Amino acid sequence: MVNSEHFRYLEPSKGSRPSKDLTFKFYTDGKLEIIDNDTGHTMNPRELTGGSYDFYVRQRLALIKRDLQSKIAKYA
Repeated sequence: MVNSEHFRYLEPSKGSRPSKDLTFKFYTDGKLEIIDNDTGHTMNPRELTGGSYDFYVRQRLALIKRDLQSKIAKYA
């Protein structure tokens, strides 16, 4: 069974760059889905910039850390 964690990220607009409203779906099997809530289109991590990229990296690292901790606890 594949579980997932959903996060919504709202990036404020800066200068001429419009704001971003994104939903990140991190699946326990390593799959990732990023949805632009304004257009409904999916994105890949290479399209992220600024705060949204930072958010993605931090959440990905936190997910990996939690997964490792659960495996250590399970097999220790």
